[in-house]
This record gives sequence, C-alpha cells and structure tokens, in this order.
Amino acid sequence: MVPFAGWSLPLQYEQGHLQSHLHTRRHCSLFDVTHMLQTRVYGRDRIRFMESLVVGDIAELKPGQGTLTLLTNEKGGITDDLIVTNTSEDHLYVVSNAGCADKDLAIFRGRAEELQATGSDVHLEVSDNALLALQGPSMARVLQAGLSDDLAKLSFMNSISTTVFGVPGCRVTRCGYTGEDGVEISVPTGRAVELAERLLDVPDVWLAGLAARDSLRLEAGLCLYGNDIDETITPAEAGLMWTLGRRKRVGLTSVGPPIRPHMAILGPEGRPVGNCGHGRGGWCCQPPLTTPCPHIPGTVTSGCPSPSLGKNIAMGYVEAVHSRVGTELTVEVRKKQHPALVTKMPFVPTQYYMAK
Repeated sequence: MVPFAGWSLPLQYEQGHLQSHLHTRRHCSLFDVTHMLQTRVYGRDRIRFMESLVVGDIAELKPGQGTLTLLTNEKGGITDDLIVTNTSEDHLYVVSNAGCADKDLAIFRGRAEELQATGSDVHLEVSDNALLALQGPSMARVLQAGLSDDLAKLSFMNSISTTVFGVPGCRVTRCGYTGEDGVEISVPTGRAVELAERLLDVPDVWLAGLAARDSLRLEAGLCLYGNDIDETITPAEAGLMWTLGRRKRVGLTSVGPPIRPHMAILGPEGRPVGNCGHGRGGWCCQPPLTTPCPHIPGTVTSGCPSPSLGKNIAMGYVEAVHSRVGTELTVEVRKKQHPALVTKMPFVPTQYYMAK
C-alpha cells in the first residue's frame, strides 16, 4: 500500500506487477479507482457552465455519451484532464483526477457561483460513490452475466444507469485507462465490496494495483496528469488537439456553382455543422439572422474555382466531429444545397525547393 492524493492505495497484489499487467492484457482485472473525484452537475445551464471551463464540445454529446476533455487555465495550460458524460437523466457526470480534486472543485464552485449571481441555473453535487474499473478482453463476458442490459449495445465512451449483479443505482461507463475494452462502474459505497467480491468470484478476474495501471496506460500512450501533462503544457504541446471540440479548418472540394466566402456549410441532411452558442445553429446570433457568422463552425472562409483541378475548392471551419478527410457535407449556394467533400490540403501539391 502506498499514499496517493490523500488515499492509501494498493501498488500491487500477491501476483506482482508483471503478472498483473499481462493478465489484464490477456484476461480481465479489477482496479479500485474510488480515489477519482466524481461530480454531478445539475440545472438547465449545466452545459453552458461546463463549456465555459473545458475545451470539449459538451453540447454535441448525445444522451449517455461522454468525452475526454481538458480543463485549462488562462494561458492554455492543462489544469486537469477529465471525462464529462451527458447522462440520460438530468445531469452531467464528471470524473476528475484525485490529485486535482481540491483545485478542480474550487474552480467548479467558483464558476457556478459566478453564473448563479447572474441568474443562471446550475448547481453541483459531489458523489460519494465508489468507482471500480473492470478492464481486459474478457470484461464483456464477465460483466454481461450480471446485467439485464445488452452490453454489446454500449459503445466506447457511452454510459448507462443500471443494476449490476443485483446492486441497483450503478453507472456503467465503457471506458478505462488501459487501452483494453473495459468499464468503470460507479457504485453506492455501501455495496462496493459486495460488487467487487461478486466480480472476483469469476476466476478470470484478478485484482490489480497502481503499478499495473501505470504500465498499462503507458503502453497505450495515455497521459498521466502531473507527469505527462500539467498547467505548463498546452493541448497542442501534449498532442491532445483532438480534445478541442470547437472547430477546425478544413479543405472542401465540389462541382457545380463556385463556393464563396461566408456561405454556410451544412451536413448531408441539410443541418448546420456549427453552433453560435445562442441556439441558432450555424447562423450568427446577431442581426441580420440570415448571415452566416464567419467566426463559428459551419462557414466558408475562402473559396474559388481551381484552374488547376477543374473543380471548386474552399476552406472553412466545421466542428471537429465533421473534419475527417472524406466526410460528405453540403454548401448552401444561392439557397440551394450542393455536395462538398472534406479534402486533404494542399489541394495541389507544393513544389518548394529544398537544398540537398
């Protein structure tokens, strides 16, 4: 047992670090991660509250869907990495690092008080649930035996509230920090030992400690807060730009009418692929309301017919989720929608001279 963030945690069990690590890769291990901070955010303005603090696009999360995101300071440094889930109930569920619990709570509470002072509806509740992580390739088989829900329908970074091996009020999130298929189970504290023992009744399940957790996450290339990321490191420096859910510049190609600046970029179904934050989709919230806003996702910034390629090319900003090369979108040209394809840039290969 070793001290960690005010807790006494198991470094390893009788099997030792190496065997525990390999067992997780080959079978399944149970980690006690109750030291993680679990917070619930309630109120009609809970999404606006969270988006004012983190870099992720929380508004775009579907019910039950979560995302890894970053809490940043005024200089862009990473204050903490955390998982935010938009539950199917009436709150956001947030899991933060134990070593950052005090400063995270101070930030959360301070921001909530600021918003409450202006009439916003948001309030916090710190959960006293235990948190168990079941990780490894046999996880699904082990856990499914204690679930009435079909685990095959629960995708990575999605969450359900359910009963697990007879213990009600559990939140099961398909995630983990080992690189393996796994879940984290938030369970009422009074029944955490009972649930752990039920899982450990399966011979395939071993207990695993901090040493295995660290080597597993390192093999998976995952950051440890305080080691690989901290308040002096920005998301760009850490290679975590994918966590920025706001917007991304992309290249577009199309045929037909030329694409020009300020035209709206839409999804293939004709819906805006951006949001100005004031409930008007991809359109500017300032009058006139028919003008696409150039400062938000869903807007063309440059465009013209390409003499070299014989088709239209353009650049613009879309939400990160729509930025993958090959994504099919549409652009609104003279009130009609025309297909456009997200394309790798530069559109024409560069011919810069490099001395040998």
